[in-house]
Amino acid sequence: MQPATYLAAYPGGYPSSRQRVPSAPGCAVYAQDAGDLLPGNATTHFDDVALVSVASVLPSRVTTSDDIEERLAPALQRLKLKPGLLRRVAGVNERRNWAEGESSDEATIAAGKQALAEAGVDPGEIGLIINTSVTRKHLEPSVAVRLHHGLGLPSSAINFDVANACLGFINGMSLAAGMIQSGQVKYALIVNGEDADEIQVNTINRLVRENLDRDAFMQEFASLTLGSGAAAAVLGRASDHPEGHRIVGGVTRAATQFYDLCVGSVDGMFTDAKALLKGGLDLVVSAWKEAKGEFAWTGMDRYITHQVSSVHTSAIVRAAKLDRERVPVTYPSLGNVGPASIPITLAAEQKTLRRGDRVLLMGVGSGLNTGMLELAW
Repeated sequence: MQPATYLAAYPGGYPSSRQRVPSAPGCAVYAQDAGDLLPGNATTHFDDVALVSVASVLPSRVTTSDDIEERLAPALQRLKLKPGLLRRVAGVNERRNWAEGESSDEATIAAGKQALAEAGVDPGEIGLIINTSVTRKHLEPSVAVRLHHGLGLPSSAINFDVANACLGFINGMSLAAGMIQSGQVKYALIVNGEDADEIQVNTINRLVRENLDRDAFMQEFASLTLGSGAAAAVLGRASDHPEGHRIVGGVTRAATQFYDLCVGSVDGMFTDAKALLKGGLDLVVSAWKEAKGEFAWTGMDRYITHQVSSVHTSAIVRAAKLDRERVPVTYPSLGNVGPASIPITLAAEQKTLRRGDRVLLMGVGSGLNTGMLELAW
């Protein structure tokens, strides 16, 4: 990273007077001296990659939490659960579902076209498309091939899926940034489309029919907070797009001993919510502390977190000591849109961001994995 570029993101100078340790192009690590490497190998810095545009497409059908609880009335009455559970516990008032004639694939293609248009990038210039959705109609081929075709991308454009639960979009951005930094591709398109309709219907039907106890009901509670939506982002070289938003770098960390705390399919998502929240918070705080020597993330202008619920957001704010006013939320009206929630929230927030603002994307995916990625707006 060139000093002038780095200082643009860190006006106070290089953090901790660290010096660069040789590594892969664009993926520099800094240490007190050349023999003092960081713990782990997933701390990255980029010096010539920018987010050029981000866009989202939302379903037209609104499903309120009252609608869902009305359908769940027999189960709620049997278990003596008070009305307003989804609003009260999760803070989710409504979510979106695809209406007749809409689909996650078509919406993802529309989001991709919008992102390309806003970036002023021709589809023929795209060298990479990464689909990061949890939703998939079949195991093979990849979802990316359908999107590649629908977007009219060239035969030379690399295309594949990256699946890592709700962390997929951040992982996709990091992978693409590395490929752009290395010169392998000029532009990359990261896309995501989620369809929560089938899992929502299957969960409600099961909860109403089966004689479940409270613990079993609450294990599936998270499924009822899910929503649908699509998003896309174009990444390119910062030197080609001075108007873009430079990707500074970030960290990823894993705590895979918690691999079975949240397991989902179209049939349902089964979650140990209390253990998942604690494990996720511990992982985020650990990664945050490890990143302190590399990044100055206290006092960012905006924190774009993965949207889960009011409980999750409040816990993250307390654990990382964030300014709550700098943490925008979309879960009250959109629910948890999986990996799409971060780009959807960022797309909604971009009109309020100013040149020079510093933005931190913060995600946690079941498994557990966490990723944080800094943007210099």
